[in-house]
Amino acid sequence: MDLLQWPWIQALIALSTIIICYCFHSLITGKHAQQNLLPEAGGGWPLFGHLFMLSGPDPLHISLSNMADKHGPLFTIRVGPRRGLVVNSWEGAKECYKTNDVAFSTRPRTAAIAHMGYNFAMFGFSNYGPYWREMRKISTLRLLSNRKITALGPMIQARIQALMRSMNEDYWRRVGTRQATVVDLSKIFGDLTIGLMVRTVAGNVEKEMDLEQGEKWRQAVREFIRMMNVFTVSDVVPSLKWLDSLTGAHEAFRRTGKNLDAMLQAWLDEHKKLMKESGTEMEEEEEEDDFMSEMLNVADGVSQEFPVFDADTINKATCQTMMVGGVDTMTVTLTWAISLLLNNRGAMIRVQEELDRHVGRERVVQESDMENLVYTQAVMKETLRLQPPLPVNVREAGEDCVVTGHHIPAGTRLFVNAWKIQRDPRVWDNPLEFRPERFLTGRWQEVDVAGLHYELLPFGGGRRACPGIYLALRTTQLVLATILHEFELETPSGEAVDMTGSFGTTNMKATPLEVCLRPRLSPQLYRDGSNAD
Repeated sequence: MDLLQWPWIQALIALSTIIICYCFHSLITGKHAQQNLLPEAGGGWPLFGHLFMLSGPDPLHISLSNMADKHGPLFTIRVGPRRGLVVNSWEGAKECYKTNDVAFSTRPRTAAIAHMGYNFAMFGFSNYGPYWREMRKISTLRLLSNRKITALGPMIQARIQALMRSMNEDYWRRVGTRQATVVDLSKIFGDLTIGLMVRTVAGNVEKEMDLEQGEKWRQAVREFIRMMNVFTVSDVVPSLKWLDSLTGAHEAFRRTGKNLDAMLQAWLDEHKKLMKESGTEMEEEEEEDDFMSEMLNVADGVSQEFPVFDADTINKATCQTMMVGGVDTMTVTLTWAISLLLNNRGAMIRVQEELDRHVGRERVVQESDMENLVYTQAVMKETLRLQPPLPVNVREAGEDCVVTGHHIPAGTRLFVNAWKIQRDPRVWDNPLEFRPERFLTGRWQEVDVAGLHYELLPFGGGRRACPGIYLALRTTQLVLATILHEFELETPSGEAVDMTGSFGTTNMKATPLEVCLRPRLSPQLYRDGSNAD
């Protein structure tokens, strides 16, 4: 019999590995003992550090907030052999995102992104450097420019109105059959945002799909997003990479990545076919209304400058970044916005009164109406303050730096807890209350969420802040205004909405958002609204 099959021999090997790694870690960290380091939170374990305290069931932002109540706004932890800097104050965030922006412009590398994200060709997860800067420039100036977002407006409007029409038809169908009129809005928002982002990225590809194919690609996107939040042993303790093979995580990553890649490649092949049939490339001054077409004009040039990735990989990875980055954040934001309004009926009534005043009940909401819907915009800001879609922004120090006078070694993981910062009683009056009015007057009237005001960081800050902020804002505000204009909402039994969050990278509500819908407008308006393209 092979001795390695004996459980006590396996346990001895594992214990020996842990002791050796811990001793090595202690030797390395001892070299920094004389440096001015921030104090470390208590309770860490040998080798694994504070990992067990950050692995659930409580969401990460809650665990870090509880530690901040005990250890202060800035402290360090150990995530495996790595040191981690936890920031829970706007002053600390400013030092990281402004003073040390370049130093903290690297993303931690995980096995999930390596296997599913084309070996870090997804620029949202690639290291800071020339490739990242080029792709960021392309995304800002071509894919997510004001001109591009404006061009996407009619499509977004049409898709939203098509959803309202479908919900209205479903309501009357259920009423006619005496079925319950309860719907899961979180799922509806998820399907809407997936459809919007697929259309934005790849054009009208779903028009060629039947219902089964459409559900297949929606499931592929959902699974990809879910697997991105999976961390392996080697992500935390690289020396224990051999344990990953026992869990099957890498194989699951490869399978998930392959499924989404097949979908992206099919879309890309179709785009190339259409371009070839047209007999010419798009002119530089022309701007296609989907990202994949836009990338066909630039991907070859990028691949020549950075030959580590071919043009197809760059195109697919960029489209993948945009699609994945937009789906979860918009779904989460819309779900929390409706949840907060259902628990604060006075605010919901005020939104609807504003809509009736500026839009009326003889037509549907248009994007041009949004500039007049200042309270609706304030509701969105207050939602992002209380329930940011990315409550903890994680980065890594690419070089040594100094934060609040303390030495931060290269390789330190950075955890900026926006959820805690945005509930700081030193900054926000009655920080736990849902009060959109705070953004209508005084110091907060002109504040935005683009990462330039360090008290409000729902999308991160610095040069690696989310590049799709304005697309997400314009879309979610329009969806929120439209659904509140066209439907009365209430919980099934009049009870308060459960506001418990779930563990994961995004701040997803733990339970479905089930609501009862009742149309507010004339049936004719639902039929005559914009048609989906």
